Amino acid sequence: MSNHKSEVEPPRLTARRDPYEVLNVPRDASEQQIKAAYRKLALKFHPDKNVDNPEAAEMFKEIAYSYSILSDPEKRQQYDVSGFEAVDLDGLEMELDLSNLGTMNTMFAALFSKLGVPIKTSISPYVLEEAINGTVTIRPLPLGRPVHDRVEKQVAHFYGVTISEEQAAAGVVVRVISQAQSKFKLLYFEQEENGGLGLALQEDSMKTGKVTSAGMYFLHFQVYRLDLTMNALAMAKDPEAAFFKKLEGLQPCEVADLKAGTHIFSVYGDNFFKSATYTIEAVSAESFKDSSEKLKTIESQLLSKRNELRQFEVEYKEVLARFTTVSNKFKEEKVAVEDLLKSRESIQASFSMTPQVKRHSSSSNLGTPTSHERAGTSADESPGEARDKSSKKKWFGINFKAEKKAH
Repeated sequence: MSNHKSEVEPPRLTARRDPYEVLNVPRDASEQQIKAAYRKLALKFHPDKNVDNPEAAEMFKEIAYSYSILSDPEKRQQYDVSGFEAVDLDGLEMELDLSNLGTMNTMFAALFSKLGVPIKTSISPYVLEEAINGTVTIRPLPLGRPVHDRVEKQVAHFYGVTISEEQAAAGVVVRVISQAQSKFKLLYFEQEENGGLGLALQEDSMKTGKVTSAGMYFLHFQVYRLDLTMNALAMAKDPEAAFFKKLEGLQPCEVADLKAGTHIFSVYGDNFFKSATYTIEAVSAESFKDSSEKLKTIESQLLSKRNELRQFEVEYKEVLARFTTVSNKFKEEKVAVEDLLKSRESIQASFSMTPQVKRHSSSSNLGTPTSHERAGTSADESPGEARDKSSKKKWFGINFKAEKKAH
């Protein structure tokens, strides 16, 4: 949920308030608490719902501004240490609300997405408003029975999953896949005191093989989601940096288990222009004990590997810098040695009383006879010897001709 711009503009208020105060969350608030607070406040002060209230528009900017700081772990840490001065506000991004973008802007967003630039999209405020008001239609989704459907862009289908005490103790997994590689969001809503639904969890679809998928795993142990920290263009430009940053996108899911009762999930169409086809399925982990144990092990290994890579990255950069220095030194030494050898050869050749013949002059004279050669003589022959040779050639030539005539 955001305004129509892709970058956050600082609010036009005389004094900037503490982001924690703006979102009304404690300083140790979890990522999910921050998201939930932001969505509620942004929905309340959204410009489309407050057309005649300019103060609400400024409040909306302040809310978005605060969320842009607290939703980024690095920016949040910088702010906690040194305040606003340490935060690079020019680079803060917001999520696009596609339901409020015009056709032209949507086309540009779709183009950038195709080029590998990650475009963060938000859920339409109208969908969230209907959920909060409790006016959505909820379909039953029995465990173990997949449902195939198609959802229009910026529209949501809601499903109710009812689980028993035994199923809650075993754990539940909800997954959505799209064979057509559609973009969608898998949402989990919690019941509010007023009977409405408040958004609690959100997973964006990701391409996995030949499908797009998203899943939520309520298995009584910490499960992580993997957020992209670099877009495709940046990854192609610097694959080494992309590798070291890949596991930095691991973020813990806030909800690890569900209690017995009915729980509400939703599939939100996140395509730019067309509807999204999908299959949603909820299963009890009781039938997938081996998979659950393997996932638990893998999650733990990934977390350990992330810490290892942080240390290895420092070592790798040091070795790489050393290798670059040595490699450049090798090239310099190679050129220096070759230059010295050439100079050595030239100096050695200079120890001679014989004039050095230039190659180009001798080659240019090839095929051009000297005056002696044109006369049929050499420089070592006397004029008399030359005349004898000439007369012999003529005599042999005459006899040869005479013999040919006799025949």
